[in-house]
Parts: sequence; C-alpha cells; structure tokens
Amino acid sequence: MDDMFQKTVGSYPEIKIDKPRKLFGSMMLDNMGGKNSEMTAVSTYFYNRIVTYERAEISNVFHRIGLEEMKHLEIFARMAMLHGENPRLIGKARNNHMKFWSASYCPYTLDFKTLIQRAIDGEKKAACKYEEQIKKIDDVSTVEVLKRIIIDEYRHIEVFQILLDKNFPHR
Repeated sequence: MDDMFQKTVGSYPEIKIDKPRKLFGSMMLDNMGGKNSEMTAVSTYFYNRIVTYERAEISNVFHRIGLEEMKHLEIFARMAMLHGENPRLIGKARNNHMKFWSASYCPYTLDFKTLIQRAIDGEKKAACKYEEQIKKIDDVSTVEVLKRIIIDEYRHIEVFQILLDKNFPHR
C-alpha cells in the first residue's frame, strides 16, 4: 500500500482567485461542510481508523487519506475566504438553504468491508461534485485547485479499491 502513497501527483496550485464571487465561495463552503464534504470525509476516516485499529493496514490507510482530506478542507476554507465567505462548516441543505455540518453525515458502521466500500463511494461522489463545479466556475485559479483535488480523490479510490480487493477478495 505504501507505494500507492508514493505516487507523485504534483503540488497544489497557488491558492488564489481571479475575482471574488460569492457563488463560488458558497460552493467551496459546501465542499467544506456539506453532507458530501471534506469534513464528512475527515470525520468518517477518523472513526474508521479507530474502529479498524486491530487491522493496522486498513487503519493506516484511513489515517493517511484522512490527512489528505484535511488538507483539502483547509484549501477549500482558504478558497471560500478569498471568494468573500466566512469559512464555516456549512453546506447546502435540500431546500437550498445553508445548514451547519453535522456528525450525522458520517456513515458509521463496524463492518470493515462496508467501511471501505462507503469510502470508495464517497470519494467518487466528491470527484463528481468537483467535476460538476468546474463546469459552472469560470475562475481559472479556482478550477485549477479543483482539478488538482480531483486527482487526489481518484487516487484515493484506487487505494481503497486495492485495500478492498486485498482484504475481501470474494465479494
């Protein structure tokens, strides 16, 4: 698994924007604190690390990817601020109103196979969400940051898939 983390994917672009736009800042807030968000990933992976502690390889993967998700959380907070938003853990609710992040967004389970599969599903949803945002955002700098984070999300999917196949070969 360590070789998957050694892949060089390049550094993150400079955290800057071309022109502040509240709409883009709102998208970054949702990336931080919506139901499908970096905060949900960080919290879920923390929980997963703890409950899988007896299986060091699985636990360590959740820890390492959780740290990368924490970096994404910080990047989106900085981007939200640059776009004029207060970097709170808040996201869009069903009725398009903003709602503060909740620990209820985390999919808690003690089944290791389910933990890993849900991680894969969450990473796919995040990548798709960011790809959809790219279609709506005309700020080149913001788009470059999203593209770089998408690379991480796809790498996370790959790592989790290897972990799933290795530990649960007869799904």
